[in-house]
Amino acid sequence: STSRQQNQPQGHYGLTSPISLAPPSDKDHIHTQKLIEAMKPFGVFEDQEELYHRTTVLGKLNNFVREWISELAESKNLPPSITEQVGGKIFTFGSYRLGVHTKGSSDIDALCVAPSHVERSDFFQSFFEKLKNQEEVKNLRAIEDAYVPVIKFEFDGIEIDLVFAKLSLPTVSDDLDLRDDSCLKSLDIRCIRSLNGSRVTDEILRLVPNLENFRLTLRAVKLWAKRRGVYSNIMGFLGGVSWAMLVARICQLYPNALASTLVNKFFLIFSKWDWPKPVLLKRLEESFLNLPVWDPRVNPSDRYHVMPIITPAYPQQNSTYNVSVSTRAVMVEEFQRGLEVTDEILKGKSDWSKLFEPLNFFQKYKHYIVLTASAFTEEHHLNWIGLVESKIRVLVGNLERNEFITIAHVQPQSFPGNEVLYKQSGFVSMWFLGLVFKKAESAVKTNVDLTHGIQSFTDTVYRQASALNILKEGMKIEATYVKRKQLHYFLPAGTLQKRKKQRVSDISQNNSGLQCKRSSLGESCSDGSKDRDSRTPSNSSSLNKISKLDISTAETERLFLMSRPNSKSQVSPTEMEATVALRTSGPPTGCTIPGYDTVCQLRTCFVQEQHKLSGTLIMDPRSASPKQHYSPSSK
Repeated sequence: STSRQQNQPQGHYGLTSPISLAPPSDKDHIHTQKLIEAMKPFGVFEDQEELYHRTTVLGKLNNFVREWISELAESKNLPPSITEQVGGKIFTFGSYRLGVHTKGSSDIDALCVAPSHVERSDFFQSFFEKLKNQEEVKNLRAIEDAYVPVIKFEFDGIEIDLVFAKLSLPTVSDDLDLRDDSCLKSLDIRCIRSLNGSRVTDEILRLVPNLENFRLTLRAVKLWAKRRGVYSNIMGFLGGVSWAMLVARICQLYPNALASTLVNKFFLIFSKWDWPKPVLLKRLEESFLNLPVWDPRVNPSDRYHVMPIITPAYPQQNSTYNVSVSTRAVMVEEFQRGLEVTDEILKGKSDWSKLFEPLNFFQKYKHYIVLTASAFTEEHHLNWIGLVESKIRVLVGNLERNEFITIAHVQPQSFPGNEVLYKQSGFVSMWFLGLVFKKAESAVKTNVDLTHGIQSFTDTVYRQASALNILKEGMKIEATYVKRKQLHYFLPAGTLQKRKKQRVSDISQNNSGLQCKRSSLGESCSDGSKDRDSRTPSNSSSLNKISKLDISTAETERLFLMSRPNSKSQVSPTEMEATVALRTSGPPTGCTIPGYDTVCQLRTCFVQEQHKLSGTLIMDPRSASPKQHYSPSSK
């Protein structure tokens, strides 16, 4: 703690004036045009017809909100003079407001601002019911207990995420400016959080010197981040607003540069950034409202943020509190690769398509954990995977605190289970975590026990599900340790195929000072990144070759997957592989599942290939030997 405090930047955290004011050259214009052409196949530019449709839908929704607020005023017997003037307004924020909405993008983030007579309960009751009766509205659902409460729905084919805030004003006029801090006066914390999205987006747009260059650069950076698997706030990487702030900072430093130069400078600056030095777009400001703001000099908890990117609107907050030491290390390595690639491009040795080559995650590591979440019905499955996904960063934090693990890298994209898993467990989703173990210092086998970290994660998920009253019969989490060569049991061949032109380095060998330290991960809530990759269906495979042993909670067996050296001769430390102990479990004691009288049994998974085990199963001799293999019939 002391060393962290000493390393905290002082004053205004090194905010500097522009680094370069040089005008762009003809070469810069040519490179920028080539960048645009390279991005077009990925659908990052919205066509005019789609843009018009979205604008029309938002106009209808705005009128719909005003109508509801007026009707509510009448039902509450407000004077006619006020009822006619109450107003109400829809504000957009996020990618749509920034002007970087992509073709076919999933949703629009919107804010419903209402006058003082409208309560939050009205929004989730009468407004929800009004939406339910509209023909244009489909897939309506309310998430009232979220960190930022939201109603999600499709309006005439456009997905909307609508949050709510009421102001301490009797009316809401069309020319309302939410950037004024006085609009936050006397509001509860949920309204402040709801307003924050719009206020931050507007402030970013105000602070960048050239909107056209900013938007094109941000489109390129977001496409790169998604292709390289580092776009996901919920998984501990960065969400849309964080990437926007990083790009905005580069635009401030190079105000005259075009997008091709800005992309290169983006990688240059942030591959060498002295984290946890924060990124700010403006100086931290105080306000008469005395709301809590990010400041490690005042707030001890802020000193443990490993990659702070601070929102420019009051109250200033860190948008990257989900980032862990592992996810930061992965992103910095990707910044370094991006710098190498863009340097080659600007020298004419490569083209822009190379920047957007996808990460081959399943060839990057030797060791993986497969995390499986399943439920009996589709509705239960959607609720279950939403909760599990929001807590995977907790598992990453638990794993990276293990003294033998240097990197725990989660792939943000989830994959559906195949037919075999469907028959066994119902609706299934899988996530994959790549692991890098520390190099062994001797030829002696080391037992790496992952039981505690995984058990703590599953306990957290089950307890929260129980507290939220969404835990149902059939909801399960299972974790399986596998090696790279065993991933084909879970994924289709096309996903695992090596890309001939892509060379992926191993983090464990090329980290260049990015060795992860043991770190603690906060339990703060996620804002739920909207940009999720599509889920790739997997073909049915030989999953029946994966044996699972049922083990009673009363037993004390310890199971280890022993990785054997390839040769019987003396083994060097660098050739040694870790021995992994892994245990997954059902709900902890105290969690009640409807239809269950007892707590689910502990389950340990190991992978078995035909005629060949991936490792040797070592068991405590004091324990009874396992009596049967897990199968649907024995279940």
